[in-house]
Amino acid sequence: MIEIEERLAHLDRTVEDLSTIIARQEREIAQLTRRVQMLLEREAEREASQGDAVIIGDERPPHY
Repeated sequence: MIEIEERLAHLDRTVEDLSTIIARQEREIAQLTRRVQMLLEREAEREASQGDAVIIGDERPPHY
C-alpha cells in the first residue's frame, strides 16, 4: 500500500510540473504568435510603401 501511495504522490507531482510547463508554453506561444503577426503586418506595410519597386528576393540570379 505504501508503494502505491508513493507512486501516486510521484504522479501527482509530475502532473503539477507538466501543468506548469504547459501553462508557460501557452504564454510563450501566444507571445510568439503576436510577434509573428506584428512582423507580417510590418512587412506588408513595407511592401505597400514600395509600390511597384522590384523586390530583390524575387529577381532571378544572373546565371539563369
